[in-house]
Amino acid sequence: MIATLRNAWKAPEIRKRLLFTLFMIVIFRMGNFIPVPGIDTAKLASLTKGGSLINFYDLISGGALSRFSIFAMGVVPFINSSIIMQLLTVAVPRLEQLSKEGEEGRKKIQEYTRYASVPLGIIQGFSIYAIIASAGALVDPSNKLNMFIIILTVTTASTFLMWFGDKITEHGIGNGVSLIIFINIISRFPSTMSGILKLQQTQIVNFVEVIGFLAIIVVLFVAVVVMSLSERRIPIQYAGKTAGGRMYKGQSTHIPINVNGSAVIGIIFAISVMQFPMTIGQFWPNSSFYKFVMTGSFSPFKQSSWEYALLYFLLTIFFTWFYTQVTMKPEEMAENMNKSSGFIPGIRPGEPTAVYIEKVLTKVAILGGGFAGIIAIAPIVGEAFTNFKGIYFGGTGLLIIVNVAIETMRQIESQLVMRHYHGFLK
Repeated sequence: MIATLRNAWKAPEIRKRLLFTLFMIVIFRMGNFIPVPGIDTAKLASLTKGGSLINFYDLISGGALSRFSIFAMGVVPFINSSIIMQLLTVAVPRLEQLSKEGEEGRKKIQEYTRYASVPLGIIQGFSIYAIIASAGALVDPSNKLNMFIIILTVTTASTFLMWFGDKITEHGIGNGVSLIIFINIISRFPSTMSGILKLQQTQIVNFVEVIGFLAIIVVLFVAVVVMSLSERRIPIQYAGKTAGGRMYKGQSTHIPINVNGSAVIGIIFAISVMQFPMTIGQFWPNSSFYKFVMTGSFSPFKQSSWEYALLYFLLTIFFTWFYTQVTMKPEEMAENMNKSSGFIPGIRPGEPTAVYIEKVLTKVAILGGGFAGIIAIAPIVGEAFTNFKGIYFGGTGLLIIVNVAIETMRQIESQLVMRHYHGFLK
């Protein structure tokens, strides 16, 4: 990786892209500390502690939500819009047709995604306002103009970040939106380490426990890297053909299926379902529903219970499998393979091929979902059985930073390869 970065820095075109990306990141991080007026951040900070959905949003916003800066929502509306649009592509024939029209169709779907993120941002901005109002985090609750200012500010800033990410993608290195989330998660590491050191200084944990905790994090990191690079390859054989009076031999290739491809989406869906009752209950803190969710004897939504961890684990597996089946489309893959005179050795074309691909996808999704579930509940189990209380090390964040780092490095390597080809042609 270091050698790749060194070679990239030597190339003028890539160095220009790297400097542009760094400049945009600096500007973005400065905006993360511009506060929205009228918010008592001391009371708001208590809402973002623990493994809640709000804490997850605070994680991918780089702490902007707990500080309630102008980037409090981050790029979450755009992420939600992208997920919804991907699911609608399967259900809406018009969108499905656009997805098959190549680059132009994908650009059109991306345009719809950007438009949809604005009303989603308004809805989410209102939800955040309602939550902070119920928590008593408003400086002047009687001032109704505050609601309009807060929703307008965070929605506009989120839309600006979406444009910001597009500019990084166009003129920089890597996917801009993914890099914004990556930088936000990385920025939380110093505060996490500071929290660990405070626990050690106050003798809540000893030095050996700190070393053990860091060793477990390293093991999880290595496991995530291995799983992110792992793939199940379905062998494909293409029959020979005659074209222009010449005979072309058949070719052998494969379809790579990433084991961890849908893990992050699976966790996001799972944590959204698990935290939805508590989030809704916060609007009516004195209701019997909220009391059942928070203190009920058989409530699976209490974060400290083993029922919560088990249900969270199972939902992660389910949503990983569901998202894999929806996005990969075994029937469409089998049809395209048949049109290209391709087949899987030992499997008949048509329906048997689709069934075989679906079985492979199911096995890969269950394996990847099980691993993602272990990563997701690891912080919950660690907090329940160790003295590291209040240290939220999100497994989801670990998955995101590894996947984004790998994808960014691949893009840098592809830029280097393109540069070498250009140099050869010149």
